[in-house]
Amino acid sequence: MASKRSAKGSAIPEAFALTVESKAGDERREGAVKPGSSSTWEGFRRKVCLLVPFLWPKSSTRLQALVLLCLSLLGLERFLNVLVPIYNKKIVNELSEKEAWGTLAFTVCIYVLIKFLQGSGAGTSGFVSNVRSFVWTRVQQHTSLQVQLRLFSHLHALSLRWHLGRQTGDVLRSVDRGTASVNNLLLYIVFSIVPTVADIVIAIIYFVSYFNAWFGLIVLICMILYLTLTIIITEWRTKYRREMNTQDNISKSKAVDSLLNFETVKYYNSEKYEVKCFEEAILKYQACEWKSSASLALLNEVQNLIIGAGLLAGSLLCAHFVTVDTFKVGDYVLFSTYIIQLYTPLNWFGTYYRMIQSAFVDMEKMFELLLEDREVKDEVNAGDLQFHEGKVEFQNVCFSYVEGKEILNDVSFTALPGQTVALVGVSGAGKSTLLRLLFRFYDVQSGCIRLDGQDISKVKQSSLRSYIGVVPQDTVLFNASLRDNIRYGRVAASDQEVEEAAESADIHQHILTFPDGYETQVGERGLKLSGGEKQRVAIARTILKNPRIILLDEATSALDTQTERNIQASLAKVCAGRTTIVVAHRLSTIIAADQILVLKDGHIAERGRHEELLAAGGLYAAMWQKQQQQSEDMEEAKQRHTHTHSHSQADDTTHTQ
Repeated sequence: MASKRSAKGSAIPEAFALTVESKAGDERREGAVKPGSSSTWEGFRRKVCLLVPFLWPKSSTRLQALVLLCLSLLGLERFLNVLVPIYNKKIVNELSEKEAWGTLAFTVCIYVLIKFLQGSGAGTSGFVSNVRSFVWTRVQQHTSLQVQLRLFSHLHALSLRWHLGRQTGDVLRSVDRGTASVNNLLLYIVFSIVPTVADIVIAIIYFVSYFNAWFGLIVLICMILYLTLTIIITEWRTKYRREMNTQDNISKSKAVDSLLNFETVKYYNSEKYEVKCFEEAILKYQACEWKSSASLALLNEVQNLIIGAGLLAGSLLCAHFVTVDTFKVGDYVLFSTYIIQLYTPLNWFGTYYRMIQSAFVDMEKMFELLLEDREVKDEVNAGDLQFHEGKVEFQNVCFSYVEGKEILNDVSFTALPGQTVALVGVSGAGKSTLLRLLFRFYDVQSGCIRLDGQDISKVKQSSLRSYIGVVPQDTVLFNASLRDNIRYGRVAASDQEVEEAAESADIHQHILTFPDGYETQVGERGLKLSGGEKQRVAIARTILKNPRIILLDEATSALDTQTERNIQASLAKVCAGRTTIVVAHRLSTIIAADQILVLKDGHIAERGRHEELLAAGGLYAAMWQKQQQQSEDMEEAKQRHTHTHSHSQADDTTHTQ
């Protein structure tokens, strides 16, 4: 189920973690990017600070050497770009002046060698460029790994409250685009934008020093106009890219949500409705996509106009100087070769800038995810839980999911080591909330929860949860085999231990009846299994974990009466000697509990053993009487159905005779 990664070379950069976690609040106030922000360059310095730890791999000297090698090869490419037009000029002049064959052949060989190293001049196909790209692959893989690990780790660290409100399709699309955009951003900035700007500066200096100031001025004006208009138009069309991303997320979220609720769609015969909704989402996306494409076409035309005008002005000026014998023919060749070579990456500059700008747009959602605050955090100096006996204490606990609507109000009780405490009450009374607080899905607003005298908010979450086993009411399984799903309780467990846990959960023999046995795939969220089968897998998983404290959230609610009795017997063995807290709907399952707490309106209305509460004649007694009456009514209805069915069969027999 889970693969183990080597810690070496894959640790999440400390600088990044500190930047995100300790400064998240300040960043949100000062420079966080919002979906509706006017410019993707807003908060640029903060974004670069987040990216630098990924670019410079602190944990690996080898990767640092590869980064330096790539930068050195990048510098070599800039030098080759200057040599190509110079040697092109030398060849033309030597041909014009009828130089000796040996001299000409040597010059041609040097030129070809330089062209071989340089390639097309656009930095995409030369020997040096290919070597650089090959070397950079390892650095890029490291970056991708760090980004994905950081995102994945952060998403798992977010609170249950956030996960209950998330849209899975939206999150997955944001993660995919964000991860890709980080790699693309580093690639475009380091190996496209910076080299292009360097080429422009070198070209202006060379033209001014070798020709005259007019040529440098033409190049400078052309570059300023090109870059300025590119930035202005690209910033203007940012809103279309952002809208396109939003609609893309919406369409994917609709698709994922619809597929996850496949059974509900079938129940209400809503296939056409779902397709129509998906179609509307795609049409909205395509409308935004068209606006983005139209604005891109406009940008390309403006860029081509500027480049053409600059090339025309420079070529006419250089040709004039050749006709008046100020320059040689080779000088014109040098100018035209150099300027065309310069315009090739410059023409791509607009594309690279758009890609960078688009990458920032794509990263906005990712940054929002990374800056999402962790609701439940370990304290800086939190230590491991020192487990002794398993005494659980709730002391004046108050909690609310939404401000102003209190779920728990001054709740206090103690579960002694080895005791079973049952929580009962109407829906919404706060029963499951107590279990979530003990497991630290949330932190209490006031009061305290102690385990063996230790405040659970002062210890590490991982340490606390290692001692607690939970069997939830709604079991969700991984899309893997039954064996892997059970083994998830303790990933290092052997096959024999897995099967023993399944046997204790009364599902071993049932699994053996499947054609693939323990290798049976359960489907997404375990949809291939019945509710009872999923519940028993969850119980087997908890048995395998062998926890010291067990939380049962209506663990047998999805089971039939006979299976429930079998599971209750298994749970009784598992819970023996362990502190157990049970949320129960069927009161018949908690008769033997050491203490029963009746919750009403967020506080404990009654407490005691089964017999004591019945004798008190309060809420518990009323609930018990109601359930007993329901059971009797169901039994009578069943008997009437059996009696009617028997008479019907007798009538059919008489009629046949």
